[in-house]
Amino acid sequence: MVVILSLCENPRMEFDLQPILKGALVHLRPLVIEDFEALYAVASDPLVWEQHPEPLRYRRDVFQKFFDGAMESNGAFAVMDIASGRMIGSSRYYGYYPAQREIKIGYTFVAREFWGAGYNPEMKKLMLDYAFPHVERVLFEIGETNIRSQTAIRRIGAQLIGKADLPGLDGTMRKMVVFEIRRL
Repeated sequence: MVVILSLCENPRMEFDLQPILKGALVHLRPLVIEDFEALYAVASDPLVWEQHPEPLRYRRDVFQKFFDGAMESNGAFAVMDIASGRMIGSSRYYGYYPAQREIKIGYTFVAREFWGAGYNPEMKKLMLDYAFPHVERVLFEIGETNIRSQTAIRRIGAQLIGKADLPGLDGTMRKMVVFEIRRL
């Protein structure tokens, strides 16, 4: 697996929230406004969101709010399938607190045809490997009923550390569980 650091390999340098990361299966690059239609094509599958705290995200108006937030975050990625060059999903860094040496990874989704085939674990490994020279821990906030995502994050070594009520895109509070992976 190859990790390409976008600025410099010096961990004392500023942490770039949108590096270019490349593995054997996926290529992560900064999400750009022109990616909307391709990413929405992936997100428009209702089954992608069936366990998610915002299950209507497959609707264009709801997804537009998600996408706008991704663009405003300056930490969102387009996830590309290396074999086909196709957009297959998205993820992002957010909640970066340099003084606490922590960051969050989330807002992740991948097209169903890529589930269970190693794409999500590779994407998370690339993001973790890039983050750990800069932070001591990475947090993941996952919907309390999203068993699929909880299982996936446990498989890469995350530990459940608590629960939280967090606002959704529509402002209503969502019940979440919080997982952590610490730098070794």
